[in-house]
Amino acid sequence: MSFIGEFKKFALKGNVVDMAVGIIIGAAFSKIVSSAVADVIMPPIGLLVGGVNFTDLVWKIKPETLDELGNVIAPAVTLNYGNFLQVTLDFLIVAFAVFLLVKFINELTKKTEELTRKKQAEEAEAPAEPVQPVMSKEESLLTEIRDLLAEKIK
Repeated sequence: MSFIGEFKKFALKGNVVDMAVGIIIGAAFSKIVSSAVADVIMPPIGLLVGGVNFTDLVWKIKPETLDELGNVIAPAVTLNYGNFLQVTLDFLIVAFAVFLLVKFINELTKKTEELTRKKQAEEAEAPAEPVQPVMSKEESLLTEIRDLLAEKIK
């Protein structure tokens, strides 16, 4: 098999396609969560702590270097701990959302398995219906004649 054929076989397997879809949806979900954290959650928290924007929280390790005219020659070296806090909160929210999703899927799977087991148990307990023999026309006529003779004798 050629290299391209092997790659095509690998790429079109169900697991690889499912994984690719999961990665794409995860990236989109990550953008939604990042926006929710940055635009919805962090502003009220910043307001509660005195109007601080967390992405602006930095610790200057070395100030910027300026020339005689005040132009920046070398930018300041900063430790951006506010951005780290925001990204950490993003992660916690994504992790919690994934936890809830997995928990929900596990509960659905558990309920489905229970229903399947219950249905199989009911089917096993149900008595088998008697099978009516299939009769030909001759057998059917002979049966009717027999029944009529039995009634006349009684």
